[in-house]
Amino acid sequence: MENMIKKIVDADNEAKTLEQNALKEKEELEKQIEDEAKQIYDKYMSEAEETVRRNNVNEENKARQQLIEIQKKQNSVKIKLQADFDRNSDKWVDEIVSRALAE
Repeated sequence: MENMIKKIVDADNEAKTLEQNALKEKEELEKQIEDEAKQIYDKYMSEAEETVRRNNVNEENKARQQLIEIQKKQNSVKIKLQADFDRNSDKWVDEIVSRALAE
């Protein structure tokens, strides 16, 4: 009978040890999974930030180029308007005076 009780106590102790080992292994695996998930997340975020940085640089370059083109067009229009004014200002003044006096 004592032998039977000893076997039951030994089996219980062994089961507790197995349970503790299983829980410890589970915790280690969960920690490992969390670490790997963090590494994957960090890698993804790093790549995403690099992509955003490159896109920002590209968009800024495009915007700068568009600004230069717009400034060139504005300058061209300004030169044309100034030339029209220089060429026609006397004629326009005469026309305005003529119309004002005619009424």
